[in-house]
Amino acid sequence: MSTDQADGGRATSAVPRRRQTLRARSLHTRLLLLVGITLLVVCSATAGTTAFVQRAYLMGHLDDRVTQAVDRGAGEAGRHPDEEDDLSFFTGNGHPAGMIAARLDTDGGILAAAVVGQDTPPRSLTTAQSAALAGIATDGSRHTRTVPGLGTYRVAAVDSDGSRVLAGLPMDDVQHLISTLVAVEAAVAGAGLALACCVCAVVVRRQLRPLGRVTATAAEVTRAPPLRGEATGLTRVPERDTVPGSEAGQIGAALNRLIDQVESSHAERRRGEERMRRFLADASHELRTPLTSIAGYAELMTRSQVSTGRVEPALAWRRVLAESARMTGLVEDLLLLARLDEGRPLHRAEVDLAALVAEAVWEARAAGDGRHWQLDLRLDAPASVVGDADRLHQVVAGLLANARTHTPAGTTVTATVEATGTRCVVRVRDDGPGIPQALLPTVFERFTRADTSRSRADATSGGTGLGLAVAAAITAAHGGRIDVSSVPGRTEFTVALPPAGGTAEPERPARRTSPARV
Repeated sequence: MSTDQADGGRATSAVPRRRQTLRARSLHTRLLLLVGITLLVVCSATAGTTAFVQRAYLMGHLDDRVTQAVDRGAGEAGRHPDEEDDLSFFTGNGHPAGMIAARLDTDGGILAAAVVGQDTPPRSLTTAQSAALAGIATDGSRHTRTVPGLGTYRVAAVDSDGSRVLAGLPMDDVQHLISTLVAVEAAVAGAGLALACCVCAVVVRRQLRPLGRVTATAAEVTRAPPLRGEATGLTRVPERDTVPGSEAGQIGAALNRLIDQVESSHAERRRGEERMRRFLADASHELRTPLTSIAGYAELMTRSQVSTGRVEPALAWRRVLAESARMTGLVEDLLLLARLDEGRPLHRAEVDLAALVAEAVWEARAAGDGRHWQLDLRLDAPASVVGDADRLHQVVAGLLANARTHTPAGTTVTATVEATGTRCVVRVRDDGPGIPQALLPTVFERFTRADTSRSRADATSGGTGLGLAVAAAITAAHGGRIDVSSVPGRTEFTVALPPAGGTAEPERPARRTSPARV
């Protein structure tokens, strides 16, 4: 590999990491921005509400003082009704310095106005200053007026028995106090906001670390090469990042489950591919064997017609027909399995399972092969099932043929039918030698035989390894299950089916409890 190619590979692999870092930073920034905006809104609302309440309180207190001052002034003015320009009575009432007092005419005009205070002579207002106080109604309501050279005042005017008096107090102290409070609150809110943002930044960063590790794991899995072989070794999220108490932990646990499913699917697919390869090899071999026999006997027949005739044509034809029948049976079994795999529906009708098993046992006994065939009926209810009678007969006949093929003469084979209100069971039991333990895991798989050799001495001996596979597939298609148990001296196959009109038990795969035979 050249240097440019290596640099290009490193650059390409660095791009996802860079994007991942940018995405993590972007999420961190967005969260901090959201938290900062939220805190800013909360702090602003708190400070604004506090300032509004404090201003309302201070202004209310000032208005009360203004009302008290103008009421006292009106009382004093009532004692001197003829002195309309005299304001000296305001100097002895304990009024604060800087208070404005005025006498008004009937139209609200200013007769006399001055700045008064306790134990100080009144200081008359200028014309411009007096004009700022003109036009105030004598109804006791408070008004805000700006007096040139003196500042902003809160004023009120009343009419007491013809004596009209105006009084006003400065607002500068209140406004200064409110401004100071607002400034202090803003400073405190700003400091609190900055501290809260720093704390949130630390907390958010720590909370996002597990999510960053989960993201890094996901990115590493996406960069992993395609799964090959048994050992996949995909990276997992660390256990500390899969705690279900947090969202990041839930995401990490979900990612690990997803990776487990990917590896399980890969393993299952690999096993399926291996089974398919083995199936194709076995099917090819089984089909090739009878075809080779047919071709050989046909060639011998052709040669016998032009030679001395040492090969009997009738014998050759019998062997050709036998091999053709064997190949036809193999093809039919393969087609049936294919149809069942596709889920094609079977013929449905009510079937008497006891009569069906009895017929199969009678056919096996009629073969006269030296074995003892027995029928045992244990019927607590009618042994009726809904299904395809021909296919169910094929299941029972196949189990009986399996016992005949793999047990010696003199073996007792018993077919038992049990019927209850919830299920119908057929058991085929024999006292033969049983099957080695090695065949147990694959007893119901296709092309499973006790003789695993591809080159048997007698190609016509034994079966093709499809009998139990066909029986399991037909049983599953009827909503039932097939089990097997086997020890030396006792081998039993059990076929359980839902009764007609009853509740079917859940379909389960064929189960092997001990060595079985095929």
